[in-house]
Amino acid sequence: MSEAKEFRSGFIPIVGKPNVGKSSIMNAMIGEKIAIVSNRPQTTRNRIMGVITTEKSQFVFLDTPGIHDPRTRLGEYMMHSVRDAMEGMDCVLMVVDVTYIREKDLEIARNLAERKVPKILCINKIDLVKPEEILRVTSEFAGLGFDEIIPVSALTGSGLEDLSRCLTQRLPAGPKYFPEDMMTDQPERLLCAEIIREKALRHLRDEIPHGIGVEMMQIESISPELTEMHATLYCERDSHKRIIIGKQGSMLKVIGSEAREDIEKLMGVRVNLQLWVKVRPDWRNNLSDLKTLGYESK
Repeated sequence: MSEAKEFRSGFIPIVGKPNVGKSSIMNAMIGEKIAIVSNRPQTTRNRIMGVITTEKSQFVFLDTPGIHDPRTRLGEYMMHSVRDAMEGMDCVLMVVDVTYIREKDLEIARNLAERKVPKILCINKIDLVKPEEILRVTSEFAGLGFDEIIPVSALTGSGLEDLSRCLTQRLPAGPKYFPEDMMTDQPERLLCAEIIREKALRHLRDEIPHGIGVEMMQIESISPELTEMHATLYCERDSHKRIIIGKQGSMLKVIGSEAREDIEKLMGVRVNLQLWVKVRPDWRNNLSDLKTLGYESK
């Protein structure tokens, strides 16, 4: 058998409810932070590609927004991203949170059963429960058409080697779609904007994060060792703007400081990051604003 036939590769959308750990699993598998994570539902808004290449295989993960019933045009865009990721897939990876199984998880699983591709279920966050709970959840999904059910912990790495072996076995023979050193297709500008949004999600109140968008206004190399960046955080209310800025700018300084550290690690240079906050009422339902912030409907 030729080397080309022995090599396995394919596109693998990662799907599931919001906040079950889809991005965390992809990041842990790749070993790099490709997608932002937070404890807020619907952190992921775009389809984000992450690539792992080994001697025997290439996994092209498509991290998708959490499946939910959209209430805004942004939500509709997010669900379109999920449907788009499912086109032409070679395998599908569904993720559930073992600590929070609901009817929506089962509904998603039943819908996936109709797909004529290998289907793998990841039961995530197993580090938080006893073994008997893992067995209970496994039995709950056992009759829903999955080819494999693999308990994992994105936090500790438990089960990820089993997941890698399973994917290699289930993917078809195929080419290397991307160069070996490529880990994502996300442009630098988007990665930086997402890092800033992640820090805002981490520190702001529950009612604010869904209404935040980040636009990178400028990225300029000042010298080989220094890059200057300007970004604007958009929110929907004046009261939210005051909270994001904080007393004497304290909250914005925290967001900017933490974002700068991560961006410097990403880019390998010192970064001068300048942040502004603007109010755009109901931007999540405004097609022009969605396009400006990178959520262009297809």
